[in-house]
Amino acid sequence: MTATPERLAALTHRDADWSGLRAVVAGLGISGFAAADALLERGVDVLVVDGTEPGDGSPMAERARILDILGARLSYGPEAVAALPDAPLDLVVTSPGWRPDQPLLVAAAGAGVPVWGEVELAWRMRAREGAAPWLTVTGTNGKTTTVQMLASILRAAGLRATSAGNVGTPLLEAVLHPEPFDVIAVELSSFQLHWSESIAPRASACLNIAPDHVDWHGSLEEYARAKGKVYANTEVACVYNAQDEQTRRLVEEAEVQEGCRAVGFTLGVPGLSEVGLVEDVLADRAFVEERRTSAAELASLEDLTRGGPAPAPHLVANALAAAALARAHGVPAGAVRAGLRDFVPEPHRIAEVGTVRGVRWVDDSKATNPHAARASLAAYEHVVWVAGGLLKGADVDELVRTSVGSLRGVVLIGRDRSAISDALARHAPDVPVVDVDRTDTGAMDQVVREALALAREGDVVLLAPAAASMDMFADYGARGDAFVSAVHRLAAGE
Repeated sequence: MTATPERLAALTHRDADWSGLRAVVAGLGISGFAAADALLERGVDVLVVDGTEPGDGSPMAERARILDILGARLSYGPEAVAALPDAPLDLVVTSPGWRPDQPLLVAAAGAGVPVWGEVELAWRMRAREGAAPWLTVTGTNGKTTTVQMLASILRAAGLRATSAGNVGTPLLEAVLHPEPFDVIAVELSSFQLHWSESIAPRASACLNIAPDHVDWHGSLEEYARAKGKVYANTEVACVYNAQDEQTRRLVEEAEVQEGCRAVGFTLGVPGLSEVGLVEDVLADRAFVEERRTSAAELASLEDLTRGGPAPAPHLVANALAAAALARAHGVPAGAVRAGLRDFVPEPHRIAEVGTVRGVRWVDDSKATNPHAARASLAAYEHVVWVAGGLLKGADVDELVRTSVGSLRGVVLIGRDRSAISDALARHAPDVPVVDVDRTDTGAMDQVVREALALAREGDVVLLAPAAASMDMFADYGARGDAFVSAVHRLAAGE
């Protein structure tokens, strides 16, 4: 006999009665392991399934060994993920990468078995009393930077805070940490939001919407709908991009808690209930008592750079969104400034590699889609653009058309470089293009030499590929590392 809907609905905290439930955990990645571990600890009968057999000595094999010791059952291979098990089942907890049309998940839906994502499970595993509020962030681009800025601001306010979710640390680990957090900055992907229903954040933000992961969601409309779920049940403030009309509409359509406000962020002068820029000052007209007539100074552009080059516009937008979320949680203005000053960007996100032979070299390998690359290109006046990789069906025409004015030259790499080359021929026929068809480990050295030949003194050579990396590299980090190493060799005269 399966659990009643009433029993499942009562699973709203870690101390509820989880014992005896029967669950399938779909996927033995980091989040799947965390989900299985948490369920086993509460007496749930757990079957973990994965389409791939763990390789000897692999991290997946180590996770499987631990779960086996803890009492989980494990099943691997195509048959394991093709259908539900024959035994009665109460719940499926899916890893975020599993698409809704995956056969096991389709079978669960058809059988009326609830499917939760690991984020939904994490929300239901919070403490019964005094659980840390969540400040949630989604968007096509800028999520990780915003969440890490937010965590830095929260810590500067003296709060025990962390970032978790899509940012790396599984939310379950943060929620079940033996030393409880005061607040959690949560990065949520569209995949994670798709499988979430009951999350009620203190404040929430959608940074932007651009075509991405349409193959997973089935349509741009479904992708946007998933992103919009970040606003559902928000308590204090729904933070939206005042310069992205789609995010405003998502707020307008959201079902929120009584008293929740809409707060915009803008790179322009802020209007009422907005945060924005007044010359070089990040200003708040949303969380001050006299917001109709005055604003609070939160930070300056210099606070974002600590004396370096002027920050890219999208970095400023991320800072404004993080500030708005922190202010919604009651953080004072001084902590916003201190947190932004303390923030150190992760590698491969608009990272200054250095100046070599009069040319600035910038690594934004994290720009893995056209929307991210467009924001990166817009930050510089004259650019030699290094682009290409796996486009995943993305259209680059708009990216190229809007970037023509800044392009000094283009160096193309990767499997789908011809799509970018064709767009350049249509929209920027006078821009010189070098096609590097090598895929070996030395390809980036040639890329750097070709880029230098196209650049003039004072230009920026920008790695902002607009594409994924797995055709040539293990991930975007490896691609960025290859670029940085090649620039260093160029500087050393090798």
